[in-house]
Amino acid sequence: MKKRYYILGLLLLVFLGIQLVPSELPEVKANNPGDIIQSGLVNQDVAALLKKSCYDCHSNESVFPWYSHIAPSSWLVAKDIREGREELNFSEWENYDMMKKLSLLDDIAIAVKEGEMPMQIYLLMHPSSKLDENQRQSIIDWAEESMDIVAEEED
Repeated sequence: MKKRYYILGLLLLVFLGIQLVPSELPEVKANNPGDIIQSGLVNQDVAALLKKSCYDCHSNESVFPWYSHIAPSSWLVAKDIREGREELNFSEWENYDMMKKLSLLDDIAIAVKEGEMPMQIYLLMHPSSKLDENQRQSIIDWAEESMDIVAEEED
């Protein structure tokens, strides 16, 4: 019985100790003049879907839930957001060239169509971000239509 308390105490000390390791959560910016929503490429309905299901990982407007401040989950959150922004950052949309925009729009359509986005692990903690079939189709249609618009803008 005494051994169990020592083990629990040790685990508690380890848990408290890892809280001192910084998670380095990515910076959040409210003002993003190069954001895709401000570009005029996105209608209100799709903008709401992107904000609801994509922006936490793919924009500078991430909202950090309570568990993002507690290690070791904070490390995973920080890593996922850094990787998500590196892959696609809606807040930096206007900084991408035409070919990158076309590639990203194609990737969005494919990832949403195949159910890869939003990621299942994200949906476990954010069930309200789940997209139904109509919402998925709205994003797919928007991405495909936007490819034509982006290509025409460069002509």
